[in-house]
Amino acid sequence: MFIQRQRAAGVPLPLPGDPAAFAETHTWSVRHRAAFWEAVWRDAAVIADARADGTSWDGVLMGAERMAPPDSTLGPTWFPGARLNYAENLLRCEGDTPALISWDERGRIGELSWSMLRDEVGRCAAGLTRLGVRSGDRVAGWLPNIPETIVAMLASASIGAVWTSCSPDFGLDGIVDRFGQTEPVVLLCCDAYGYGGKVHDCATRLGELLARLPSIRHAVVIPYRGSGALPADPRVLGWEQLCSDTTTPLTFRRLPFNHPLAVLYSSGTTGLPKCLVHGAGGTLLQHLKEHRLHCDVRGGERMFYFTTCGWMMWNWLVGGLAAGATLVLYDGAPLPAADPAILWRLAAAEHVDVFGTSAKYLTLAEKSGLTPAHDFDLKALRTICSTGSPLAAESFDWVAREIGPQIRVASISGGTDIVSCFVLGNPLQPVHRGEIQGPGLGMAVDVFNELGAPCAVGEAGELVCTSPFPSMPVRFWNDPDGAAYREAYFSSFPGVWCHGDWIARMPSGGFIISGRSDATLNPGGVRIGTAEIYRQVEAVPEVLESVVVGQRIPGSPDGDIRVVLFVRLREGHTLTLALEEAIRRQVRAGASPHHVPRVILAVPDIPRTRSGKLSELAVRDAVEGRVAKNVGALANPEALEHFRGRPELNSC
Repeated sequence: MFIQRQRAAGVPLPLPGDPAAFAETHTWSVRHRAAFWEAVWRDAAVIADARADGTSWDGVLMGAERMAPPDSTLGPTWFPGARLNYAENLLRCEGDTPALISWDERGRIGELSWSMLRDEVGRCAAGLTRLGVRSGDRVAGWLPNIPETIVAMLASASIGAVWTSCSPDFGLDGIVDRFGQTEPVVLLCCDAYGYGGKVHDCATRLGELLARLPSIRHAVVIPYRGSGALPADPRVLGWEQLCSDTTTPLTFRRLPFNHPLAVLYSSGTTGLPKCLVHGAGGTLLQHLKEHRLHCDVRGGERMFYFTTCGWMMWNWLVGGLAAGATLVLYDGAPLPAADPAILWRLAAAEHVDVFGTSAKYLTLAEKSGLTPAHDFDLKALRTICSTGSPLAAESFDWVAREIGPQIRVASISGGTDIVSCFVLGNPLQPVHRGEIQGPGLGMAVDVFNELGAPCAVGEAGELVCTSPFPSMPVRFWNDPDGAAYREAYFSSFPGVWCHGDWIARMPSGGFIISGRSDATLNPGGVRIGTAEIYRQVEAVPEVLESVVVGQRIPGSPDGDIRVVLFVRLREGHTLTLALEEAIRRQVRAGASPHHVPRVILAVPDIPRTRSGKLSELAVRDAVEGRVAKNVGALANPEALEHFRGRPELNSC
């Protein structure tokens, strides 16, 4: 539809229908970046200040050659002179149709219509203004994935404040590591939240958090799963008090394209989390492109993503409002013991069109014996998006078998760094088992070897982007000269964004990601990605999940490493010599002899970040006897004790 509309407007794009349509469109979008992003803006009818000549900007792209200049100017300037408001573009719909539908482990909680959402945002914005929040101030959410969180985020954006959030399962150290850097003036939290059938209190932790975050002038408590009682602190007020103004109309402050919208945080597994400042315009345009073009989301459709507010996928999901989608929210465990199929129950009940989750969830859903299409009516479901880690080929098979062969499996990958995707699905190309369909439109994605030269098709290397795109971070917080920003992305290849993923371009034009490049293994000098091992190990029925690291071989004179595999087994199974040999046979047959683990050990739990990603770097630190950096980034740091001091790791 987009291609046809742009051709009608005179933009030289190919018509869909032939296998080369997307590849040709992508080539055009990269070679003609300014024309492409202007077409996205016009096609989505972005709301912004208009001038007498009908334009909203002084050109589309200035400094296109400056991907990463050697001075404090971080990069190119997109849509200079444009003035817009992110919240205004997300709240363009009105009426009684639902904008937000919310669930938790108990089932459906309720919904907000578009008109109700606008009203709630207006009252919250008036309350924030009354508390003295001004443009550029930070507003923090320590919140679950509930409607009030989206209301608070949009209210902040409407007045030009900068939103930042963590999920309520973060420990106090992890919260302080993040909010302590960005210094919010208002904190919103809930009284309690539910997870895994249990209710976890937040109100009693609020006092300690306020003592450790002196920048906070006011805290707002949202009644959710607790008693609703407020701590005895003059800075604390209730949600209803904040939103008590019913007379002040909702207005939107239009600000420059790169005005900060949100600060997101890296996982922090290698030190204090990086504070990534994302601009309103770049975030809006990138999400409009990905939702409308790559996911083919249309107004009124239902969009769901399993995520917490500490993961960039929450920001990505919220952006679906700009496409006119109804967002379906879920707060709780993805596979609660009381109802392990609840996410598919939700998808059926709410007629979800686009269902998003993690690769790990799909693996565990298969291991748990879920049969969604047999148990639920999923006829509305069109696309399943998966991210967080590489999606195994076997998960593509499970979706086709247990949900339907007509479902488009869109494995997507990008990150907090760009609050969007480098590679993802699209509706113009076929899905190839085990592959990500292709690069994002407007994203000059390539694969480089260690010398900075493009890799051949099928050869693994670093995922890079060779030209600018609008959702590059505006800056890092507390990085005035841009040194940390340039070091993070441009130190490997000057002038080229190096993302840190180990990837290969396939003959189909798709991609396979084998893991993070800093976690790749190098046994005997052969560099391999961890995902190649996971695909094989987790095909073994007895294995629930696994984590693999490279360990320096004790006593090795040349510092060679060996592959060490830790497995979490399904209930009722133990790691016998026969099972170890079965795992090694599977890896050898499905991957190569280089991938076969030298050591296999069983553990009862595996550490993961709060967004659900396995923390290979923390495990590697534990195995090597080092202190893991910033364990506050982990959801279950106690699991690291299962990897320390194992006698099996001391011998060669």
